[in-house]
Amino acid sequence: MRRIVIGALLLAALTGLYAQMRSRSFGPRKWAMYEHEMQDPVDDPADANIPGEFVFGRLRYRSNRDGRGPYARWGIDANKSDRLFLDTLRRLTRVQTQSIENIIDIESDEIYDSPFMFAVSASDWRFTPSHAQRLRNFLDRGGFMMVDDFHGERDWASFMAGIYQIYPDARVVELGDNEPIFHVLYHLNERINVPGQNVVHGPGYEKDGYTPHWRGVVDAQGRVMVAVCFNMDVGDGWEFADDPDYPEKFSSMALRLGVNYAIYSLTH
Repeated sequence: MRRIVIGALLLAALTGLYAQMRSRSFGPRKWAMYEHEMQDPVDDPADANIPGEFVFGRLRYRSNRDGRGPYARWGIDANKSDRLFLDTLRRLTRVQTQSIENIIDIESDEIYDSPFMFAVSASDWRFTPSHAQRLRNFLDRGGFMMVDDFHGERDWASFMAGIYQIYPDARVVELGDNEPIFHVLYHLNERINVPGQNVVHGPGYEKDGYTPHWRGVVDAQGRVMVAVCFNMDVGDGWEFADDPDYPEKFSSMALRLGVNYAIYSLTH
């Protein structure tokens, strides 16, 4: 009952926040130059230019599929999902969180300014040798990357082709219930699949991605460098947290998982 009440209060708060954000403008939007590549851009909050202790970096990678639709592959769910998540992180923790994301182009050394990196539809990424080397440097220096929203064995093979460019000897493991990443704040012993909005009232899965997997690319000491959300769509759980048509139980799981990953990135 307590979880249901907390979830309902959070949903009400987020709904009010984004109704306000969509009804007023706070001036020029920081990432206006990229909005044509985003799926769901929203107005900046009043404190958009105030730095924070925690910075959410969204990776602007290259894809062979760019130009085939109304937005780029890196820009799926952006930037509404990022901001709903960041507002939740602020409300549920004491982390001094920057209110908006940093969009980090894969060719920029600004990647080292955002120790937490998020990459959506990660099976679609395509790296040059210099892109792969920059991501390896980022991870070797203690960076953390969360990848999300890709489904089925073909997507997995494409995703891993990119990982092997970064780490030819990459070690990928299934993250078990006792992993620290699931207990740094919330105890996520019982995790559920977070489906995309497009299938949430249908089969609940996409392509042949029937079974959700929480995986990790780990270093020699076992630190999770890349947290892999496979056969699920955590970004939709964030993006539609204020949508009454999207079930609260999925958004609550997506938000708690994201909060744990953010805290883990700051402490490991």
